[in-house]
Amino acid sequence: MSASGTWRADALLLLTALIWGFAFVAQRLGMEHIGPFYFNGVRFLLGTMTLLPFVVGNNRRTLRSALTRTMPVAALAGLVLFAGASLQQFGIVYTTAGKAGFITGLYVVLVPIMGLALGARTRLSTWIGALIAAGGMYLLSVQPPFSIGLGDGLVLVSALFWGLHVLLIGRIAARHDWALLAAGQFLTCALLSMGVALFTEDVAPQRMLNAAAPILYGGVLSVGVAYTLQVVAQRKAPPAHAAVILSLETVFAALGGWLLLDEHLPPRGLAGCGLMLVGMLISQWQTGDRDP
Repeated sequence: MSASGTWRADALLLLTALIWGFAFVAQRLGMEHIGPFYFNGVRFLLGTMTLLPFVVGNNRRTLRSALTRTMPVAALAGLVLFAGASLQQFGIVYTTAGKAGFITGLYVVLVPIMGLALGARTRLSTWIGALIAAGGMYLLSVQPPFSIGLGDGLVLVSALFWGLHVLLIGRIAARHDWALLAAGQFLTCALLSMGVALFTEDVAPQRMLNAAAPILYGGVLSVGVAYTLQVVAQRKAPPAHAAVILSLETVFAALGGWLLLDEHLPPRGLAGCGLMLVGMLISQWQTGDRDP
C-alpha cells in the first residue's frame, strides 16, 4: 500500500475515533430530555436511514437474495448490539462521559481474550495490556472500601457485549454485504429499543425534539457516518493497526466531557485513564493482524 493510502486510512480512522469519542457527550446530554431506550431507538433508526442509499443501490434481484441470507445474522448482531447499547446508555446516566468512554474502550482488550472460547490464541502483549488496563479501571472506578459505582458497572458489562459484537461481526462480515448487514443490525436494535421504550418510558414527540441535537449526532454521525468511515478505512489498514487508532475514542470522550460538560477527574482518576490507555495500546502491539 502506498504512503498516501496509509495516511488516508489513518486519517479516516482518527476521524472515526473522534466522532465516537464525542458521541459519549451526546449520549450524556440526551439523557437530560429523553429515556435511554427512546434515545437508542431513534438514533439507531437514523443510523439505518443513513445507510439505506448503500442498500438500495444494489440490483433488485441481488438485494432480494441478500436480504434472505443476511437478515437472520443481522438480527442476531442487532440483538447483541441492543444489549451493549442499552447497558451503556443506562450507565451513562450514573457516570461521566469520560469515564464511560475509557471503560467502554476495554473491549479492545476483551476481544482477543474472549476469543479464547473460540480457540483463538492470545498474545502475551494482550495479557500484559489487560492487566495494566484492569489496574487503570480500578483507579478510575473503584472507590474504598472496594465498591464500584452503578454507572461504571453497567458500562463495564456493556463492554463485554461490545467485545462479543466485534467477534460476531468478524465472523460474518466477510460473507455478507456490509451495508445490508449494518443496516439490518441497526434496524433490529432500533425496533427492540423502541419496543421497550413504549412500555417503560415517556415517548412523547416533544421529548425527542428536546434532544434533537444529541440524537442527530448519535444517529447520523456516530452510527451512520462513523461506521462507514471505519469500513472504508479498514480496507487499507490492518485490523491491529486500526484498533490502536480507534481506541483513541477513549481520549476524545474524556476531552469532550472536559470541554463540553465541565467534567473533571481527580489525580487518581487521571492516572487510571492513563493506565487504561497504555494497556489498550500494549494489547495491540504487533505488526500483523490482530487475533480475533
